[in-house]
Amino acid sequence: MQQTNLTSHFLIAMPSLKDPNFEKSVTYICAHNEEGAMGIVINKPLDIDLGEIFEQMDILTENQETKNRTIFHGGPVHTDRGFILHQTNKEWDSSIIVSDELCVTTSKDILEAIAAGEGPSESLIALGYAGWTEGQLEQEIMENAWLSGPANSEIIFKTPFGQCWNTAVDHMGIDIEKLSLDIGHA
Repeated sequence: MQQTNLTSHFLIAMPSLKDPNFEKSVTYICAHNEEGAMGIVINKPLDIDLGEIFEQMDILTENQETKNRTIFHGGPVHTDRGFILHQTNKEWDSSIIVSDELCVTTSKDILEAIAAGEGPSESLIALGYAGWTEGQLEQEIMENAWLSGPANSEIIFKTPFGQCWNTAVDHMGIDIEKLSLDIGHA
């Protein structure tokens, strides 16, 4: 039985987690229910930029800063699909409202708006997502793979990706060096 709903929380990889998809990752949980969980890793950049995505989708923009935006590896599931994490200030064709502050959108209309300079003022674009089946995330937390805590939009949108993991840990008030990496039960 699920005890805690982690929707709109961060999952922060413990130092012992060495899976290349999640090592020192910060994942924003977009949905968590009895069927499992879905999240977007916010600090793993890919070697492509938004201009390349626009080119593949025949979206035109002259704004070089927009073209140069970093695209993130949102997780190992459906890496051919785009997920835009953004503020909830407008409705798009295919959005999931995660919280009062944040949505995830998968439709082309938001990318066209970003290209035209009319998109959300804050957004993070990822290919793929992280997914967990029923009970899997809870088991991984019990095995000491993850820390969890309330998400912070400043970390998502304003913190350089290379500093996200440390900043998220600090935001929780935890000294990561003092945490035990051992699994144990009282």
